[in-house]
Amino acid sequence: MGTQIVNKEELKQLYDRDFYLWVMENLELLKNKEFDLVDWENLLEEIEDMGRRYLDSAVSFIAIILEHLYKYEHFRENENMGNSWINSIDNARVELEWLFKEMPSLKRKAQQEIDLAWYKAVKKLVKWFEKPVNSHLAIKYFNRIPTEKDFPERCPYTFEQILDYKPWLKDLEE
Repeated sequence: MGTQIVNKEELKQLYDRDFYLWVMENLELLKNKEFDLVDWENLLEEIEDMGRRYLDSAVSFIAIILEHLYKYEHFRENENMGNSWINSIDNARVELEWLFKEMPSLKRKAQQEIDLAWYKAVKKLVKWFEKPVNSHLAIKYFNRIPTEKDFPERCPYTFEQILDYKPWLKDLEE
């Protein structure tokens, strides 16, 4: 596939019109070491976005773990409640483990984003209590629908707990 782009401006316009072709054209230019024709501005932005996507995924998985750990420890009404939360935590941990295995440096960066993950988890907790099916729990625990202010400001779990803590095994370990 020979490059069909004549100049940088044409390539920059292609970025918005046909992203796939833009990628293929830049790839061809890089392979041919035609560095002066590469759309560096958009290419660097795309590379940065690629990394950010993996970090965003890790933060989302951490937020799921935090939300469900917190629900499990604070809002279980009976021993049968919480099995879906455990499944959710386990699934998110498997995904995180894979991400960290494939990209070891992502683990350190994700650890720095715990506050953002906690923020997302709290938002989801509030939404959970707003659902009509959970209104009795909102009354039981808060006497109203809770707001973000009703939850700890800082994440109550360490990074190690996010990765490994299993409160549902407490009874089995004693």
